[in-house]
Amino acid sequence: MKNILFDLDGTLTDPFLGITHSVAYSLKSFGIEVHDLETLKPFIGPPLDVSFQEYYHMDEKQSWEAVEKYREYFSTKGLFENKVYDGMEEFLQSLSDKHLYVCTSKPEVFARKILDHFSLTPYFTEIYGASLDGKLKNKGDIIAHCLKQEHLNNQDCIMVGDRQHDIVGAHQNHIPCIGVLYGYGNLEEFQQYHCDYIVEDLKELKEIIEEWENVK
Repeated sequence: MKNILFDLDGTLTDPFLGITHSVAYSLKSFGIEVHDLETLKPFIGPPLDVSFQEYYHMDEKQSWEAVEKYREYFSTKGLFENKVYDGMEEFLQSLSDKHLYVCTSKPEVFARKILDHFSLTPYFTEIYGASLDGKLKNKGDIIAHCLKQEHLNNQDCIMVGDRQHDIVGAHQNHIPCIGVLYGYGNLEEFQQYHCDYIVEDLKELKEIIEEWENVK
């Protein structure tokens, strides 16, 4: 049976409000006021500590303090300021003859709560995410952990995601990646990181999955 690994944020659900509100809440504790949530879009996808260091020039200690403040808001409010992409549940139903997994850089405990909240959990064989202590956070490591735990052959797997981290993580594990343009990545990003397939919407995504299966 074929195995499809899905990113969560920007692939299954649109987390814009929850993540940006949580980042703004965290930055406020450092005396930084955010006046336009759109400027925080780059935080959707990568590990949070890395983003705080990259975009606000924090050192490692400060970045983890920022992550802790982020989680104060996200753990009670932000994780539910989220929405499932239109047609997603029907799309997942159409893949019932395959094993589906979630591989996300979001802490696994939050990913499970979100999927439970939106009644998406039953569609997935298992859910894999980052650890709260940061020891497991990079997409490549999370995918590798999924492959090991589930005893999956990477030749029978494909990754679906919306950012460069999904492409890089998949390729580190010798897995092809489908980039979805309805999320938070863009064509230039996908081309730069040599994404194997690029799709505009769920209809194209289903077609590419079927094409990949036939090739395999």
